Amino acid sequence: MNSETQKATAELEVHELFNKWLKAARAKDVEGVVACYAPDVVAYDAILQLQFKGIQAYAQHWRNCMEMCSGDGVFEPSEPTIQADARVAFLHFLCRCGGTENGVEKSSWMRGTQCLTKRGGQWMIVHEHFSAPFDMESGKALFDAKP
Repeated sequence: MNSETQKATAELEVHELFNKWLKAARAKDVEGVVACYAPDVVAYDAILQLQFKGIQAYAQHWRNCMEMCSGDGVFEPSEPTIQADARVAFLHFLCRCGGTENGVEKSSWMRGTQCLTKRGGQWMIVHEHFSAPFDMESGKALFDAKP
């Protein structure tokens, strides 16, 4: 298989994993979300703590997030971009996420990055980073920022 074909195949496989992850996140299916990560994942999220090391810690964080976002979940990525070769891939996107409370949506835009490796013939997320921009003077997150 030539390098362009390998690249296209890798990008398609990573896109399929992203869709699986996204479907699980929208359904608040923590086990489905967690199935997309490597056991030794390291993640940086915008809330609760500086970093999460290992699948157990990150799975608990996902459970906490799903409980915080009451009602129907909002998880809508925009402009997902994939760069991949046969063994390593990077995916970045903007994502509107949150939930509904008493029929009112409460969401904000976040920045997301996933780094993946292929292990045993399967793509796995080994690093994930979600963040929100913040104002340097006030130190407050800019949850009203839009693409």
